[in-house]
Amino acid sequence: MEKEKLLVSSCLVGINCKYNGKNNYTKEIEKLKDYYDFILICPESSSGMKAPRHPSERRGDKVVSELNEDVTSFFIKGAELSLKIAKQHNVKYALLKESSPSCGVHLIYDGTFSHTKISGIGTTAEALKKEGIKLFSEEEISKLIELGEAKQSSNLHKKNS
Repeated sequence: MEKEKLLVSSCLVGINCKYNGKNNYTKEIEKLKDYYDFILICPESSSGMKAPRHPSERRGDKVVSELNEDVTSFFIKGAELSLKIAKQHNVKYALLKESSPSCGVHLIYDGTFSHTKISGIGTTAEALKKEGIKLFSEEEISKLIELGEAKQSSNLHKKNS
């Protein structure tokens, strides 16, 4: 049985691409491998940003670094490249890093570099959502597992009918 494709933020599987050169490895992600084939993305890395780099936060439609540099173009390029990959692989679901200026699904930092989170969405998450891709944060892995189990059960039922 062919597995569903899942777009995944690379940092969640342990790739050191965060702004500080580290990752956000999430152990629960291993459970998803039974149901999904991962398509890894890091919008910032793919846009040419290096790790480590100065942290960035969204301010409205702009993204700025803590040095107050406008880095919006990198984030737009990363969103466009991620969307292109999603379309190439016919992705319906994405598991993204919450609070990231690229990948935040429900929360992002407020743009003041004061560690304050607000309701909002990252640039890549926004582009994917506009395309109809269902977004999940790492805090919602259990929902993706439930979807995978339901699909697997449905496919077994069809196969045995």
